Amino acid sequence: MKKQVKQISIIVFIFLLSNSASTQNNYVSQIGKVDSIYSKTLNEQRKFWIQLPVNYKEENKYPVVYVLDGETHLPTVSIVQNYYSGGFIPEMILIGISNEKHRTRDLTISKIDTRQGGAFTQENGGAENFTLFLQNELIPYIEKTYPVTNYRTLIGHSFGGLFTVNTLVHHQKLFTNYLAIDPSLDWDNQKLVKEAAEILKKDSYKNKSLFISLGSPLHMKRNDITLNNIMDDKSDYTLFGRSNLEFTKLAKETNGLKTKWKFYPKDYHGTISFPSIMEGLKFFFDWYEIRDVYKFNNPETPTRELVKIIKDQEKRYLNHFGYKAAPFDEELLVMSGYMFSEMEQLDKSLAFFKLAVEYYPKSSNALDSLAEYYANQKEYTKAIENATKAYQISKSDYHLKKLNEYKAKK
Repeated sequence: MKKQVKQISIIVFIFLLSNSASTQNNYVSQIGKVDSIYSKTLNEQRKFWIQLPVNYKEENKYPVVYVLDGETHLPTVSIVQNYYSGGFIPEMILIGISNEKHRTRDLTISKIDTRQGGAFTQENGGAENFTLFLQNELIPYIEKTYPVTNYRTLIGHSFGGLFTVNTLVHHQKLFTNYLAIDPSLDWDNQKLVKEAAEILKKDSYKNKSLFISLGSPLHMKRNDITLNNIMDDKSDYTLFGRSNLEFTKLAKETNGLKTKWKFYPKDYHGTISFPSIMEGLKFFFDWYEIRDVYKFNNPETPTRELVKIIKDQEKRYLNHFGYKAAPFDEELLVMSGYMFSEMEQLDKSLAFFKLAVEYYPKSSNALDSLAEYYANQKEYTKAIENATKAYQISKSDYHLKKLNEYKAKK
């Protein structure tokens, strides 16, 4: 169906798509639909939330993000996705895992009975068991129920950050991206940091990415401790920060692991999640943004050059995702086709309508738009061919009417 577009640039379309929002009932937004499964591994019912993209379509496939402490951090991840998806990061299905109960048990990597100079009585050390729950129960359930791909991102804060790093070190194939927010790497006298020193230098982490952050304060009782001198202080008050820095140094030296570390001097342990999630997701997908946008706005750019930009982006997505993914949103391609048509650049218009059908062959709207283009050029045989396909998919009276109109004109 034709959409009226008057002198709207491609870049505007991108931001319109990425900032789209919907109102549900009497609320501005609602984050996550609750679900749960019974875990034999954990011997309990485990709750989680599913957040679908704004422009969700069942026929599409989506990368997936698993968010530990979902009750706390899923809203932030959802906000970041709503602002940046479509142009800077892909639309993704978000899974917020509840860690409200047994949090310390499930997210810590070894059993201890003392911590920071005192007795530690909370149940702990069950990270490997919780990993089995993710690997053998939750992930298979999500992949069976929702159209997700095996391109997975894991996000965790504090003990969740410790769990995230442990998964990277010991179960690197489970996720592609690891976002560790102010992770508690001081746990059990830096046990994981010591293990990582041996494992990271031996294994290859090709196509894996890590974003790790550190917040303030660097010392609980002194304000003269900075990044420049923290490693000289051997007290327990700097162990948290020193552990973070020691592991990050190892990560940056790891074969194939794309690593970014960020210190947030104005954020504390309780506020660091928001900037870390925003910058972490943008870092993971710095290859996703559409290139050379200005060329789409220049009427002098040849059609073949625009198509090449799109095809190059398709190759880049294949390289990073490991599977074919449409490099442009369907609506963006279709709207561009109509825009170029109104500008009387028919070769570009046809190219974009064809790309829409190529990348979205099951879309009745893409096929209908290509059919309309051919009808406007009085190429009714091609119009009928595409209109027939559109009607076979939609079974709508609208597409049947259009098909009959083209047949009558042939």
